[in-house]
Amino acid sequence: MRKTGAHRFTGWASAVCLGLCALLLTGPSAAGTGADLPAENAEGWRLRKEADNIRVFTIDQDQSSFKAFKAEALLDAPIENLMAVMINPQSCVEWVHNCTESYAFGTGDFHDRYAYSVNDMPWPVTDRDYVLRIQTRGDRSTGEVVMDLNATPNQRAEFDTRVRVDHSDTHYRFIPEGSRTRMIWLQHTDPNGALPGWLVNSLLVDIPIRSLQALEQVAAKPRYQDFELVYDPEGRLMDVRQTGH
Repeated sequence: MRKTGAHRFTGWASAVCLGLCALLLTGPSAAGTGADLPAENAEGWRLRKEADNIRVFTIDQDQSSFKAFKAEALLDAPIENLMAVMINPQSCVEWVHNCTESYAFGTGDFHDRYAYSVNDMPWPVTDRDYVLRIQTRGDRSTGEVVMDLNATPNQRAEFDTRVRVDHSDTHYRFIPEGSRTRMIWLQHTDPNGALPGWLVNSLLVDIPIRSLQALEQVAAKPRYQDFELVYDPEGRLMDVRQTGH
């Protein structure tokens, strides 16, 4: 049974990591931005913070007390390194702020996968967990890679000790710029439980900044070097592989 009555929020900034453990794996064949997400160029985006080539915007969402955010970053890492991070189902714990557990499950393939992840929450707030369908597509002609991650809560049984997030939509776009990569991250999450929207919204911008700063560092680690994007004859992204394998 889902427990919601005792999840009273006491002010910890860490509690707004909700929904940010969505970056676990890669897998192509999605169909574009999630239906519940605003467009990248939608009117109403408000710049909230800039740091280290990262800009974070927020926008109101209809029928939700929680805002959506958009993070734009120019990362000092080639797209191959970043995608090597994304295909590792455990990489969430390396760079997504407060992600403590992540793994793939099911019989999916590179193009369409499922993943489970957990966000650690400060006491007395109950940890949140996510069951995500992850889809990815890429095109050789543009070099871009797009990932869509959507909550599919009924794909796994719930735990009494965690609150299942049943509404979370995330859209990532990776754009190569020489040895660097521009990343655009759109997300809206409704975290369930008694978390006040005004307080979550007031802290929301710090989580993508901290996560993207960490992602840039993680992509430089030796285990994420020497990867390549593999395309089919029609130029569609099919895999991310380490060279020589």
